[in-house]
Order: sequence, then structure tokens, then C-alpha cells
Amino acid sequence: MDSTAQRAPRPTGRTVAYDPPSAAPPLHVKAAAVLEAGWTGTSTVPSRGLYPHQWSWDSAFIAIGLRHVSPLRAQTELETLLAAQWADGRIPHIVFNPSVPLDAYFPSPDFWRSSAAGRAAGAPRTVQTSGIVQPPVHALAAWLVHLADPGLSRARGFLARAYPRLAAWHRYLLHRRDLGGGGLVSVVHPWEQGMDNSPCWDRPLSRVTPAPARSFRRADLDHGSPEDRPTDLDYGRYVRLATDYRDRGYADGPGDFAVEDPAFNALLIASEYALARIVRELGAAGQGRQDRAERLTAALVERLWEPSAGMFLCRDVRAGELIPERGVSGLVPLLLPNLPHDLAATLVRTVCGPHFGLGGTTRLVPSYDLLGDAFDPHRYWRGPAWFNTNWLLERGLRLHGERGRADALRRGILHTAGASEFAEYVDPHTGQACGATGFGWTAALTLDLLHDRPAWDKDGVTAIKGEDRG
Repeated sequence: MDSTAQRAPRPTGRTVAYDPPSAAPPLHVKAAAVLEAGWTGTSTVPSRGLYPHQWSWDSAFIAIGLRHVSPLRAQTELETLLAAQWADGRIPHIVFNPSVPLDAYFPSPDFWRSSAAGRAAGAPRTVQTSGIVQPPVHALAAWLVHLADPGLSRARGFLARAYPRLAAWHRYLLHRRDLGGGGLVSVVHPWEQGMDNSPCWDRPLSRVTPAPARSFRRADLDHGSPEDRPTDLDYGRYVRLATDYRDRGYADGPGDFAVEDPAFNALLIASEYALARIVRELGAAGQGRQDRAERLTAALVERLWEPSAGMFLCRDVRAGELIPERGVSGLVPLLLPNLPHDLAATLVRTVCGPHFGLGGTTRLVPSYDLLGDAFDPHRYWRGPAWFNTNWLLERGLRLHGERGRADALRRGILHTAGASEFAEYVDPHTGQACGATGFGWTAALTLDLLHDRPAWDKDGVTAIKGEDRG
């Protein structure tokens, strides 16, 4: 009943209570409403104001949660993204919505010039995209979406159509981006790794001459506090790297910035395991994919594990050395099933130790070392806690037998997501919302955690009991 509507007079002489405040909607209803508000008809924007287009790894995480609301929409989410794939196999980090004004987001389509500058790399002609990539969560997302409704997936040929594109995507990364020659994928821009202004990038970025501040306008500051966002100096370097890559026709090769990142490679490995499951679902043998995942895990350990830090570190390919900064990226390999037991145990100790404080000084894992000189609890990836990385770590803890810690982290994620109105990221100590609220992957991963806790199979790919038999 609308409390503002006209009501008939009531007898006096007694107190009448009417229209009591309705109970707050359940968390899953609120989370689903966020995804509904971001749905464009073919994909979901991360945030209507701050991020008004389709983002690559956002859509993968969103599909993982959206499958609990509408498996069909979750399939469509991924299909829309895959339709913008370039002929060389890359999945671009942004697919632009032509109905959004150019000045709503920077860098806009007229900066990337994908169809012209990316012609040699096979950029699509009918849709505008960026020219860089983001972490390869997509095959894992596709498999989980399939499991949500195998009958619908098979009837629509979802995996049969997605598999060739996902295989080409992995082929691009493994063949074109092994810039260090050690079998791991390199990112050529901080935006590709997804943790844009992490202190892990400070050292390699210091070689980059920033673009002049007058050469670009930051639309992100129209929607967020400058104290929560990357600095103008950071942005100038991002613009310079993107400009140089565009002007090379998006050709891959040694440049001013090339970094082997543990989270990017761990997500590729997890998706290789997922591709093995997809191949088997399609009636072929998936052993080759599984073997590749195990070889990549060995390369990850060989090139990026640092015993003295108790975690994985990023490798600066151009300098030929590990970067001595502890970022949450170096904890994400905990989600890998064939990680050596002693390394997994060490990662758990590091997550719960003084550098990240889980279960002690923090309820969610921060994006950067609490004791690091560059730690800032509010500035983007320089300290705040993010929901996607915590979701990955919750899965990793559960996979490696840390059920109590995983349950506590799950409760922390759900409480903080609701209390912060599904914030983009939060202060790791207080849970104070930072960035945008009503954020897509925060709502989506909340939905995923609210559903029955899935078991992890021996391949490290989530499977609800019996679901992979359809």
C-alpha cells in the first residue's frame, strides 16, 4: 500500500498503526535487481554511470552469478562478448555500445579506432572495441553457465558454438603473448590484468613517459571520488601505453610494459581445466587440455613463486626480474588444484598473516600488502578489498581443505556486499564502500555464494553433484 495515498478518516480515541515498514528485501532479491538494472538486452554493464559498456572479465563473473537468475541470459552475456572476438583470437576488454555518447567513458571508441588500427589483427568491422584484453575467466564461466541448465545449453548448442572461440582465445594468449619465453602469458598494459593501478606495476610503469594531461579527459572522475581512483600520472602512463600499442596496429611484441602476472595465468589455467570438461561434454577427449593446465601450473611455480615472500610475485619481463610487491594477484593461484601442497599451505599462511590479515585485522582480503609503503585503503587496487578476488580466494581455500576459513570469508563477502549496497570495492578494515555502488560483479558473485555451496572436483572445476551428467 502506498503510504502517500489518501486514506479514509479513522475514529479517534485510539492509536492506529498502519503501513508498517516492510521488511528489507532478501539479499538475493537485491542482487538480482542490480543485474536487472544493468541488463541492456544482450549484456550487462558493470555500472550504468561509471562503466556504461560491456567489459570482458566483468561479463564472465556476471554470467557466473546470472546463471542462478536466468541461464539463458547468462549464455547470451557470454555469446555477446564472444561475438566481438578478433580474428587473431583476442577477446577485447571493452565492447562499446554505440548508443552511449562518446564522452561518457574514456578511452572511447574514437581513441581505440579498432576497426582501422586493428585491421591487420582482424578486428571486427561491425562493432567497436578496445584493442587490449583482460583475464581469461571465460571458459570457466561458460562451463559453470552450462551446468546451471545443461538441457537448455545442449538444446541451444551453447558449448558447441562457444568452444571454437574459447579455444582460439587461449591459442592467442599462449602463442602471441609468451613474451618472456618461459611458457607464461604476459600482459602489455595494466588494464589487461584488471588490477589497473596496483603497486605491482609501479616499477615497470616508471619507464613509461606519460601522455600530457591536456591530451585526454577522465570521465571516471565524474562518477567517483579522485581519492578512490588512479592518479593523473597513472592515467597518463596508461594512455601512453595504449596509444603506442594502437599505433603499432595492436601487434604483440616487446614494449615498454610486459609483465607475467600470477592471477592472469592462474585464471588461464583454471579455464584450461574448464575447456577440458567442455571438450569431454562435446564428446571428445580432454586430456590434452588437462595436460596443458598442469604444464602451465609448473611454469607458474618455476617463474613466479618467491619463497621469501610466501607467495607468487609478478615478473617484469623487460627487466628480467620479479617485482618485490605483494599484491592479491599473487594469492589467486590458490584456486589451482595441482598446486604443490606445501605452496598451497604457505599461501594460506600468507593470506591470514600480517600482510593480508584475513580473519584478524581484515574481514576481506585487501588488494595489496597491508604493510606495504604504497598501501591505501581507498584508492582502487592499492589496498581496498574487491569482491571478485575474494570470491576466487574463497574457492581456493575451500579447494585446499580450509573449509572453516572459506566459510568465514563467504560470510564476510555476503555481509559486506549487502551492507555496502554492492560496492565496487571497500575499505578492507571497515567495509566502507568505495567507487560505484550497485556494481555488477559484486551482485553476481553474491548470488553465486548465496546458492548451495558447490563441491570442487579433482580437476578444480566446480561441479554441483550430478550436474555434469545433466
